[in-house]
Amino acid sequence: MRVGVIGVGSMGQNHVRVYSEIAEIVGIADPDVKAGGLVSNRFNVSYFTSPVDLLKEELDAVSVCVPTEHHAKVALDVIRAGVPLLVEKPLAATIAEASKVVDAAESAGVTLAVGHIERHNPAIAAVKRHLQEGQYGDLVTATARRVSSFPGRVRDIGVVMDLGVHEIDVLRFLVGSPVESVFALGGRKLHGNFEDHANVLLRFQNGVHGFVEVNWLTPMKVRRLALTCLKNFVEVDYTEQSVTVSSSTLGPLDPFNLYQIPLEHHQQKIHVRKEEPLRRELEDFLHAIQEKRPPLVTGEDAVDTLRVAIAATESHRTGKLVQLT
Repeated sequence: MRVGVIGVGSMGQNHVRVYSEIAEIVGIADPDVKAGGLVSNRFNVSYFTSPVDLLKEELDAVSVCVPTEHHAKVALDVIRAGVPLLVEKPLAATIAEASKVVDAAESAGVTLAVGHIERHNPAIAAVKRHLQEGQYGDLVTATARRVSSFPGRVRDIGVVMDLGVHEIDVLRFLVGSPVESVFALGGRKLHGNFEDHANVLLRFQNGVHGFVEVNWLTPMKVRRLALTCLKNFVEVDYTEQSVTVSSSTLGPLDPFNLYQIPLEHHQQKIHVRKEEPLRRELEDFLHAIQEKRPPLVTGEDAVDTLRVAIAATESHRTGKLVQLT
């Protein structure tokens, strides 16, 4: 398939790399001549300073990897050109803009995917499958931690929109129920304009509770998820792409000896087949176009995730619980 990439910053460069392995890259577009020239020379592809010029080429698909504030404008240009597109997360800066993109893609009959990459992590895919099969028992609570040091590349959004949106989307995906209410605490320590640490509490309509911790203040990179279920306690390491399933068995209890409780712990660590989530994401996008089916993460999914993330920033700002339903 003939593809293009608009925006070749940190994420866009990786889109180009993966596309060079699975498709034919027609060209890239970026107003930054230095960045565009570097990528163009490395991958031997045509370079355009304007997305409009790239869209004049014959294209089967485009990735939009520009800064969040420009997502809606660029996405609408791509849709008007009739080209299927994948927009990096979050879909847009506001619900109104995101909804406009979704409606435009639907009206034009154009495939729209959104880059919530962790849904494509093999470990998350395995956990989702086992939850659906009832192997862990009913899900009660889900706790996610995504922390690291401050990334200098992020200028236009806070940590909730940059990191938290990943975990909010994964929790929505695994729980499979709309978010009913959001409460968040957070603050700013190093970032000039936006929050750089936040704790977000989610209540889902089916009664499951979710908790997300994100920050740019931790010296090491942590990407982990824990699920409390009726049969098992499940831990996911996104980076290792591993799943640890724990359970316990209580033996005969001697009420006269509470010092020695006969509790046996059972733990199984599962290493799924390691695959790059971005490659899985882009392959799913291209296959969705070819097979005329929805991608794993649709525009509607992205709008719902964005609505929760914005509610979290509003709750953090006002100190109040935000009801979504």
